[in-house]
Amino acid sequence: MYTLKKEIPLNEQYDVIVVGGGPAGCAAAAAAAREGTKTLLIEATGVLGGMGTAGLVPAWCPFSDKEKIIYRGIAERVFNSVKEQMAHVKMNDLDWVAIDSEVLKRVYDDLVTESGADILFNTQLCSADADKDGNVNTIIVSNKQGLIAYKAKVYIDCTGDADLAVFAGAEYEQGGPGGEIMPSTLCFVLANVNTYEYEYNKKHGRHHGHGLHPNYKDSIVYDIAKDNEFPLITDTHLCDQMIGPNVFGFNAGHIFNADSTDPVSVSRALIQGRRIAYQYKQALAKYFPEAFSGAFLVNTASLLGVRESRRIIGDYMLTIDDYLSRRSFEDEIARNSYYIDIHRTPEETERLQKSRVDYEFRYQKGESHGIPYRCLTPKNLKNILVAGRSISCDRRIQASIRVMPNCLTTGEAAGIAAWMALNQPDSNVHSIDVQKLRLKLKSYGAYLP
Repeated sequence: MYTLKKEIPLNEQYDVIVVGGGPAGCAAAAAAAREGTKTLLIEATGVLGGMGTAGLVPAWCPFSDKEKIIYRGIAERVFNSVKEQMAHVKMNDLDWVAIDSEVLKRVYDDLVTESGADILFNTQLCSADADKDGNVNTIIVSNKQGLIAYKAKVYIDCTGDADLAVFAGAEYEQGGPGGEIMPSTLCFVLANVNTYEYEYNKKHGRHHGHGLHPNYKDSIVYDIAKDNEFPLITDTHLCDQMIGPNVFGFNAGHIFNADSTDPVSVSRALIQGRRIAYQYKQALAKYFPEAFSGAFLVNTASLLGVRESRRIIGDYMLTIDDYLSRRSFEDEIARNSYYIDIHRTPEETERLQKSRVDYEFRYQKGESHGIPYRCLTPKNLKNILVAGRSISCDRRIQASIRVMPNCLTTGEAAGIAAWMALNQPDSNVHSIDVQKLRLKLKSYGAYLP
């Protein structure tokens, strides 16, 4: 071990510090600052938005329960702001709507800056200093100025991996009972696609009831996955979306055994993901040349598409039984209707086929479940909230609540709760009046029936 003895600058000007500038972090920072709180948003990359921007995810997961929009408040504002700037997207589209990542970058920039929050880009969380009573005193970050300590009254962990909470001593779970982790994906963009052929080709075009998604039984992804010419494409996972004129985004391919909390593992996965993207470009040209023979691989994501990471142990753990019972909670701060979307490892697939267990539960029209505030509050830590995919839940329901609409709604709730906690002894996030939090969320348009 190496002990560093060095004095570093201390910044004490903020009441609330949000770490992680994905959808949860953007919503949290905007919601806290909107109430007049001095707020800082710290982001490790040079762009806000996480998977929707740096991660190049080409489409939003559904915003509706198949009847109405249920992810409202800041989530709905962000969603509509992007749709307004995309000519081929209808304003009444609610499910699987395409994302223009450049538009979304500006939307998040405006959301956070107009709220009054400050943003610190290219700054990495390094450590957290918590006392034995569960109070986080300072966090330490690194950027071009070296190591800097920041002290706030309340912290919100929106890192996606619960880094801040874990550094502070939070209990957590990660992966399945055998250590398995859902595979990751590196999304990519192809330009110069022949959109007319993509839509209207009689053999593969979507206008004729075909398409690339594996839900189409005649999709070419089944041939591609069996083709030894493309050894890195080992399964049929492929989602695609037109994000602009002759430009298509792809959420395709699986990278197995990528641990987002291990920098070496992530580094290897990024390299493999870029190789997979290139093989997809070649494979699509081979099997659908009318649309893809001239396609150009214009971009691969700078952020790995991680589906599963740490899950904190909070005051309440949301479970698959809560999902199946469509449960509501007195302290719920959001609703969710996304299906149980587990991407399995090959070993899990084999095991589930043998036992005939199906993990992919889906709701009917109008159905949803609540997400309680207690899932955002780590046990034994007083002044930290967690929002996004790392909230307190079991593994199976995490496969549903991990998506961006939920990150936005839990982030907004965390931001308002942080503002409310400023008036509590020790800024204790466990002591706020949750009914007042719910009323405040409703005043900003949240769906809390």
